[in-house]
Amino acid sequence: MAHTFSINEDVHHQLQRPQGRSANGERSVYTIVNCLPIEADGRIRYRIKSKTENFERVVTEDQLSRF
Repeated sequence: MAHTFSINEDVHHQLQRPQGRSANGERSVYTIVNCLPIEADGRIRYRIKSKTENFERVVTEDQLSRF
C-alpha cells in the first residue's frame, strides 16, 4: 500500500467527536505535514496541520478527502 496524499497537499479532514462519532458537516482544510509509517494492520496515517490551530494532528487516510 502507498500513501494517497503527499506532503504539502491541502486536504479536507472530517472532524471526529468523542467515541469516534463524526461531526455533522464540519470539514476543515488541513495541510499534510508528514506521511507516517503504515501501521501493522495496514492503516495509512498522516500528520496534518491547520493554519488556524497551533498544533498538529495524526489521522488515518480514511478521515481525509481531496480539497
